[in-house]
Amino acid sequence: MKQKSDPARRETLKKVLARIGRYKGAVLVSLLMAAAVVALTLYVPVLTGEAVDRIIGKDNVDFEALLRILLKIGVAVVLTAALQWGMSILNNRITYRTVRDLRKDAFQKIETLPLAYLDVHATGELTSRVIADVDQFADGLLIGFTQLFTGVLTILGTLGFMLAVNPVITLVVVVITPVSLLVASFIAKRTYEMFRLRSQTRGAQTALIDEMIAGQNVVQAFGREKKTMEQFDAINSDLKRYSLRAIFFSSITNPSTRFVNSLVYAGVAITGALIAATGGAGAITVGQLTMFLSYANQYTKPFNEISGVVTELQNALACAARIFDLIEQPSETPDALDAEELHSVRGSVEIHDVCFSYRPEQRLIEHLNLQANPGQRIAIVGPTGCGKTTIINLLMRFYDVTSGRISVDGVPIRKATRKSLRTGYGMVLQETWLRSGTIRENITMGRPDATDEEVIAAAKASHAHSFIQRLPNGYDTYISEDGGSLSQGQKQLLCIARVMLCLPPMLILDEATSSIDTRTELRVQEAFARLMEGRTSFVVAHRLSTIRTADCILVMRDGHIIEQGRHEELLEKGGFYAMLYNSQYAGIGA
Repeated sequence: MKQKSDPARRETLKKVLARIGRYKGAVLVSLLMAAAVVALTLYVPVLTGEAVDRIIGKDNVDFEALLRILLKIGVAVVLTAALQWGMSILNNRITYRTVRDLRKDAFQKIETLPLAYLDVHATGELTSRVIADVDQFADGLLIGFTQLFTGVLTILGTLGFMLAVNPVITLVVVVITPVSLLVASFIAKRTYEMFRLRSQTRGAQTALIDEMIAGQNVVQAFGREKKTMEQFDAINSDLKRYSLRAIFFSSITNPSTRFVNSLVYAGVAITGALIAATGGAGAITVGQLTMFLSYANQYTKPFNEISGVVTELQNALACAARIFDLIEQPSETPDALDAEELHSVRGSVEIHDVCFSYRPEQRLIEHLNLQANPGQRIAIVGPTGCGKTTIINLLMRFYDVTSGRISVDGVPIRKATRKSLRTGYGMVLQETWLRSGTIRENITMGRPDATDEEVIAAAKASHAHSFIQRLPNGYDTYISEDGGSLSQGQKQLLCIARVMLCLPPMLILDEATSSIDTRTELRVQEAFARLMEGRTSFVVAHRLSTIRTADCILVMRDGHIIEQGRHEELLEKGGFYAMLYNSQYAGIGA
């Protein structure tokens, strides 16, 4: 485990330092302030030693010199406090600007990730990376800035001061120091992997909670509460185990280093006392011994802090590794440098010899051909899993074809910008999506500049206006991302109104009326019929009664178009379409 984790940890540390390096100016100022704080802090024991040496004996105290020294100590303490305050503000800015950049990059990456990645990663797990892991990283980074700089400089500074006064006592300190470093290193190597596992398990727990909250009605309907609780208990137990291990090792850091620090202090006290008592060459005064003991405390204190910092940094690096793993995922294939902007789209769509599969070993669509002329209504039917929705994903270029070509108005969509391609389509899916905001904001998502009159007209066309008026604040009613108390049918009507407001040249309707009652469906179908006039439309439907008027019906099976024609023609053929239709409306089994 050590051989695998150490290179990964070093690589993550390099990436973190590169991120911090964007603010090298602020980091340099923080280092200079830390150096000044350490210098002033170390200067105080020198002054204290001088003050002790001014107290020679009873009735033999140099009060004038003592007053000057005390004044210097006061100035040094005030300056130290001011510099620490400024350094704290600067370190906070560096830390949270770095965190801001990380979150921004992570969110931008999510927006450019291919759907293939999002399809196999739980939403809650990705959310955990962007929120919880970044928070943990920020905590570790802030502690590192606050204590690591000053700790290292304090250790180096005290060694320098002690070496200048008495090399023998300094040698005692240097000989015992590696014990503390070995203890910190031993603990650090074991805590990184434990914190990594804790972060990973916390992400899995967040994903499960998110999934269960979203589907609680289904869980209860199928009596899965006990099974779900067992899943949660298993993940929760793993999280407890990893957390306890990580906390156990991190908790023994302080006592271990304190024990070593006590050895350092004892060594300095005994050695210094013997040198001061013997006198002769190289002897030190009582004041200098006081200074040395003060330095021993100041020298050992950073080891306690740094060992704690190292433990926190292991947690921060483990979280950072998960964040960088997300940020460094390959984005969807970028638009070609010479990609065209599609303007004034007429709606001529050609699918030529297209092959596609989600997994190479499992074939789905093979040698698919289709020509949709401007204004045609193309219906796509077939059993579940035959590739209907996959065609929609390919038309919108959510996925790229494995081979073959899809063209719009003669332009291969790989040579067109994704934005202009997708702007040309209006899409209503079976699964509704609403954002947190007002009803109006949800309808105007595709046209933020739409007037109130246009919004109301679109809502009336989709038959959503009547229920919107009954809401507490009408079009200004605020809803959550899942639509709040709105029914599934009402949410779908809002999605339909959104498309009717944009009036795109091409339409994709994937079971767009599946959640609407029959009476409203008839009205919406009439509205769709008006909307589809002159627009190329692709309609995926399971209820075959909704596609009788389509100009062309594509009957799919196992990724192939096995029948093609108008409703009456396909019924006369008595083939697979006729069997599907009769199974729905004539009670004949498929």
